Amino acid sequence: MAETKAAPAAVRHDPKVTMALRNFAMSITVFNILGYLLLGFEQPWIWPLVALATGYTVELGLEKLGARAEGRDPRYAGGGFKGLMVFLFPAHITSLAVNMLIYVNDRIWVLIFGVTLAVGAKWILRAPVKGRMRHFMNPSNFGIAMILLLFPWGSIAPPYHFTEHTSGWVDWLIPGLIIIGGTMINGKLTGRMWLIAGWVGVFAAQSIVRGWLFDTSIPAALGMMTGVAFILFTNYMITDPGTSPSKPWAQFAFGGGVALAYGVLIVAHVAYNIFLATALVCLIRGCFHWTVHFINKSKVSAPPVTLVPAATVTTEPKAA
Repeated sequence: MAETKAAPAAVRHDPKVTMALRNFAMSITVFNILGYLLLGFEQPWIWPLVALATGYTVELGLEKLGARAEGRDPRYAGGGFKGLMVFLFPAHITSLAVNMLIYVNDRIWVLIFGVTLAVGAKWILRAPVKGRMRHFMNPSNFGIAMILLLFPWGSIAPPYHFTEHTSGWVDWLIPGLIIIGGTMINGKLTGRMWLIAGWVGVFAAQSIVRGWLFDTSIPAALGMMTGVAFILFTNYMITDPGTSPSKPWAQFAFGGGVALAYGVLIVAHVAYNIFLATALVCLIRGCFHWTVHFINKSKVSAPPVTLVPAATVTTEPKAA
């Protein structure tokens, strides 16, 4: 009896996205190294290594199970070490981002839980997009948001830890380099500049509106946009190419929607609103894709309507 051969693995990303992921991975790795050596990151130095080990293990394990269930080769197979490295770029970025942006004191199991959720959600929270099942929740943001919701004693990493041990011109250099690097990646590779424009533009607008309507300090609300944490989020979190639209106006609406949701949560006095707003908009986008899928499916399965020609009725003239 002939042995059934597994189908070859599908190409995971186009070259531009792969290059963007590589640059993202390199940037966040260098930033973590500098963060622990020079900037003042608060988490223990061993934690990013634990986060990476967790992310790699979950990603490889779920891919192995998925490939077996779908009757194909794993997407990390066949490309040697380079292929494995490219496959692990998303898990690498997600793991380091979750550790860098969350603070859970000495509860390392909560970090492991968050990274596991972040990577694993890509296999569970999916929606049909252009004929393919794609994950719709931003992985890093989802892991952070779930930690904040399930463990209220946890918190985001203190924003000062990005520049805790710097002063003077270096405080300007760090956000400047992040903006330059992020603009190059998002402008040339991911094509998410419209998303950034929507996010930043509507964020500024809602800050001013909150000042008019709710007596919020407008300079303070706008001042948040100058922080390193906000700049990192703008260039490396919300612009995730796998969970954001590709068309310009859809990007603008997505970024603007996150900023609008942020403003609503601020007014409602909800903490950690920047992560919860992103998760909410990603969830709405996923529900939208499922709704479109079911509508299209119902149209295809509906029986065709046959038009019946109208009957011709002849009447005899009445006798005079």
